[in-house]
Amino acid sequence: MALLLGFLLLLLLELCGNTLSLGSRSSTKGTEVSELELPATNYETKDSYKAGPIGGLFQIVHIFLRVVQPNDFPEDILRKILQKKFDLSTDYEKPENVVLTLKIIYYEIGVIICAVLGLLFVILMPLVGFCFGLCRCCNKCGGEMHQRQKKNGPFLRKCFAVSLLVISIFISIGIIYGFVANHHLRAQIEKTRKLADSNFRDLRTLLNGAPAEISYILSQYTTTKEKAFSDLDNVKSLLGGGIHEQLRPKVIPALDDIKAMAEAIKETKEALLNVNNTLKELKKSSAQLNTSLSDVKRDLEQSLNDPMCSAPPVATTCNNIRTSLSQLDDNTNMDQLPSLDKPIDKINDILQTNLSSLVQQGYKSFNDIPEMVKNQTTDIISDVKSTLNSIGTDLESIGEQIPIQDQLSNFMGYINDTETYIHRNLPTLEEYDSYRWLGGLVVCCLLTLVVIFYYLGLLCGTCGYDRNATPTRRGCVSNTGGIFLMVGAGVSFLICWILMTIVVLTFVVGANVEKLLCEPYQNRKLFQVLDTPYLLNENWKHYLSGMVFNKPDINLTFEQVYSDCKENKGIYATLKLENSYNISEHLNIQEHAGNISNDFQNMKVNIDNIVLLDEAGRKNLMDFSFSGIDAINYNIYLAELSKAPTKANLLSFADDLEVKANHLPHGSLKQSLKNNAQTIRTIHRSEVIPLEQSMSSVYQSIKELQQKSSGLGMKVTNTLSSLDSAQDFLTTRISSVIVEESQKYGNTIVGYFERYLQWVKISITDKIAACKPVATALDSAVDVFLCSYIIDPMNLFWFGIGKATVFLLPALIFAVKLAKYYRRMDSEDVYEDMENGNIGFHRHHSTQTV
Repeated sequence: MALLLGFLLLLLLELCGNTLSLGSRSSTKGTEVSELELPATNYETKDSYKAGPIGGLFQIVHIFLRVVQPNDFPEDILRKILQKKFDLSTDYEKPENVVLTLKIIYYEIGVIICAVLGLLFVILMPLVGFCFGLCRCCNKCGGEMHQRQKKNGPFLRKCFAVSLLVISIFISIGIIYGFVANHHLRAQIEKTRKLADSNFRDLRTLLNGAPAEISYILSQYTTTKEKAFSDLDNVKSLLGGGIHEQLRPKVIPALDDIKAMAEAIKETKEALLNVNNTLKELKKSSAQLNTSLSDVKRDLEQSLNDPMCSAPPVATTCNNIRTSLSQLDDNTNMDQLPSLDKPIDKINDILQTNLSSLVQQGYKSFNDIPEMVKNQTTDIISDVKSTLNSIGTDLESIGEQIPIQDQLSNFMGYINDTETYIHRNLPTLEEYDSYRWLGGLVVCCLLTLVVIFYYLGLLCGTCGYDRNATPTRRGCVSNTGGIFLMVGAGVSFLICWILMTIVVLTFVVGANVEKLLCEPYQNRKLFQVLDTPYLLNENWKHYLSGMVFNKPDINLTFEQVYSDCKENKGIYATLKLENSYNISEHLNIQEHAGNISNDFQNMKVNIDNIVLLDEAGRKNLMDFSFSGIDAINYNIYLAELSKAPTKANLLSFADDLEVKANHLPHGSLKQSLKNNAQTIRTIHRSEVIPLEQSMSSVYQSIKELQQKSSGLGMKVTNTLSSLDSAQDFLTTRISSVIVEESQKYGNTIVGYFERYLQWVKISITDKIAACKPVATALDSAVDVFLCSYIIDPMNLFWFGIGKATVFLLPALIFAVKLAKYYRRMDSEDVYEDMENGNIGFHRHHSTQTV
């Protein structure tokens, strides 16, 4: 046990020294901290142990020990003993030693009482057995083969039998505990080799993994550099694109407005041409309609000159028709509408300058910003790459200078020597354990033999007992049962003191180890004792920090180290190595990042020569605003085009004319009027309807043209104002935008490096050489091997054997009492009735007389 604890302490201190020997661990980060993770390390040894079903029996023993020893862990007593302030061999009469002795007795009072009772049992039982045997040899103490018959004899026999059976069952349970504990202890000892090997493999993994983890961390700089190089190669899209996006909200709308104005000029020309051509067609159609209506009107007038119209009934109809002929006149006057040739000529002059091409040049000039940035930052990007490469070279040299592997190789030899020692002595331990197992088996078998005698005695005695048989005539089976009971009692006297000696010895050792080591280790009070200032070294306040740093004032405790190792923290944070080697100073993030920042601060990007629209384009816009499009009197056109082509509806007029003709007598007048009505319908269908559709279309076109040209001067003014604002923004603010985006871009590159270094720092302080295997090895040595593998089964063994041994005392008493009722007696009581009354007497007869 001392070897294991010493080994683990040496491991802890050696890891401290190895970590202290590390040089600076500078690195760079190219990805997010969350994206960089050390490879997971898998360990074989489980960090918890479960006893299985037998754990319930162990808990029973623990409850018993808490009853026997209810006092708290004696921290003060242990501190004084460790400080060597308690030495009975020299100063036992000192008051403080007397008080300390009384405290120890008070703490151990439960164990002492149990041990004293056990020793009394060991001393008295052989004496009692010897005296009991002599007494029976003298026909005393039940040794006389004579049984006096009593009225309550059957009742006593049954009580004795039941009591012995119950006690035998209790003894059997204790024997089962002993068998189980004996076998469990041997099975756990056989697992010791596997437990030790797994812990040694885990410790080797820990020691071998630390250099590999450092190499892995340093190798991740390549990933960081590749990411940074990728961003540097993409300076066109990252930096140039960033500048472009910052300027875009102000520049692009102005260019879009100019582009829209260029399209508006073209659309205006198309609209003017369309309207002008349509108006010419309308004038022709209107003149044709007027001619057709005049012809019909003239034809009707000639028809009304017919002599029939002189007759009174017809004259009225003819007069009505003649009166309505004025409705056949044209209702429009298209010739009065002015021509649009002059505005069209002005638009054609404006279109001589290709405004769309000028706008595209502005777009191109603005969109060339990323390419300009790329061309102007070539030298800076090269310098930054050189800086990153030099940092990578420094990291590689640092990795080569770390001497951790050489120092760990020496300690690896110590692990190998310790493992060899354990493997060399483990067969001896297993051999001794086989002797112990054989001895425990003999003890359990002796108790089993006694219980078997009792069970056989009860079985034979109960089955062979005949209530009608006299004591001298009892059967062979019953007599055999009584003999078995006496043999069991005799064997009990022979072995019980030996068993109790074993129980007392194992009880004292097991109980004290459980209460003074196992329990305080599990609740960590043992560490609190070891962490007492000036305890292990009267000159050191904190022993562990004195061993690690030779600075005993640093608050480094065993409990804190054990807790951190249980949480799998790195050895750097666990041992507070920042007091000896400050990783933050060696991984000076600001110093390394400053070199890269300085390169970016020297970045100069000049893109002041961007022209969104030249003077020709501006003059073109102004000419458009003065083209007079907005001054055209669109209302004249709209008013004329909104009229109907004819004064009356020709269809209604034709229908009315036909109705009137039908009232006339048959003749040439009637037929002429009907023919004219049909002609009017034809004119309406072939001339009026197409004219109406053309007029409606031109009306909508002029309406749209009016809306587009409305406020044309203001629109052009606003467009030019937006253009001037955007151009001014480029002239005055582009330098600040370049600086801002350059800082963002530089911070992004530097950020990769800073985050990488931060990850390196976190990894070294919290993750590299995570010492959980050390805590697991300590748990395996103390909590698992000593307490769970050895002490718990040993405590269960003495608990079961002690229980069985204690119950041997009442068992042998009842066995001796019960044997009288089963064995065949040499003599018995005889009763004779008197001839003259009921009063009688008894005599003693020998078996021969009977």
